[in-house]
Amino acid sequence: MKKFALARRHTARLGTHQSGIVLYVALVVMIVMMLAGVAVLRSVGTGQGVAGNLAFKQNATSAGDRAAVAVLGYLRPAPPASAPTQTALAVDLPAQGYFASWNPAFDPDTFAWDTDPSVVQATANDGNGNRVRYVVHRLCRNVGALAGNDCVSVMDGATLGTSGGGASFSGIAPPPPAPYFRITTRIDGPRNTVSYTQVLVK
Repeated sequence: MKKFALARRHTARLGTHQSGIVLYVALVVMIVMMLAGVAVLRSVGTGQGVAGNLAFKQNATSAGDRAAVAVLGYLRPAPPASAPTQTALAVDLPAQGYFASWNPAFDPDTFAWDTDPSVVQATANDGNGNRVRYVVHRLCRNVGALAGNDCVSVMDGATLGTSGGGASFSGIAPPPPAPYFRITTRIDGPRNTVSYTQVLVK
């Protein structure tokens, strides 16, 4: 009887000890699962934040079209208004955000958009919280007339000539072709979104 009682007592102690180990294992598993859940939530939140930022960036970039429309309205106005002459475009017009040379030192990222008086505001708010500002550069190396200037254009101004019928004609240089214009736009959108666009127009 004594041996049987001791065996039962020993078995009871062993079962109690095993139950304690299970409790510790369950706690560890719960902690691991909780940490995994927190990591998943943080990952989902980060993904949503990135997607939202991309949406704001795309919205800001598309708002840059307002600057191109404004500049084209000046360079190619609808009749009966007349377009500015090449003579008028041969000089800087800071009040209209226009520069007659491309200025190789110009950098949209470091340009003083908030203080430079030549910056033109196309809109303070396009309805989506985007502020659009721009400046325009004529793609010529120097300020002044097109003749003898180094400008980016469709034609290179090469001399044209014809001959035939036993007679030859010296080449006649055509007038310098119209240059391209570069529109640089800065868009400030919601959540401190900043986007830059550059468009070439002729």
